[in-house]
Amino acid sequence: MYRVCFVCTGNICRSPMAESVFRAHVERAGLDALVAVDSAGTGGWHEGDGADPRTVSVLEAAGYAQEHRARQFRASWFSRLDLVIALDSGHLRDLRALAPTAQDAAKVRLLRSYDPAAAAGQDDVPDPYYGSLEGFEECLELVETATPGLLDAVREATKEHTA
Repeated sequence: MYRVCFVCTGNICRSPMAESVFRAHVERAGLDALVAVDSAGTGGWHEGDGADPRTVSVLEAAGYAQEHRARQFRASWFSRLDLVIALDSGHLRDLRALAPTAQDAAKVRLLRSYDPAAAAGQDDVPDPYYGSLEGFEECLELVETATPGLLDAVREATKEHTA
């Protein structure tokens, strides 16, 4: 099983959104028997909480299912994960610093690095938490735009992983 974990700050907005979108694409591609998808936060402030109601609303309006409970990312998880997807450069930095080995740090990538249309310096998915519903809609759009490239990379990696 190839394991992907999406990580944002509190695990109630961006990472559960990315998890839901990517899981739906994995299922549509017929890779759900090969790829496990989950999410976590760099902090534990919301552990046990569901996704932000605005996240749920935007996902449901777009036709994505989601059942979510927030949790904090742990360094010990690196050994069982193949890919850790950071939603912004702060998460990338924090996760790489948390990684026990250089190989674990190399597993951490920015989500928007999989979006060929992302302009240089536009690597972050902005945090919508303190804004309006429009910020959550923008977050979904950025996640959806990066998902095909990420899916291609994971599809290729699962070929190598199962070979």
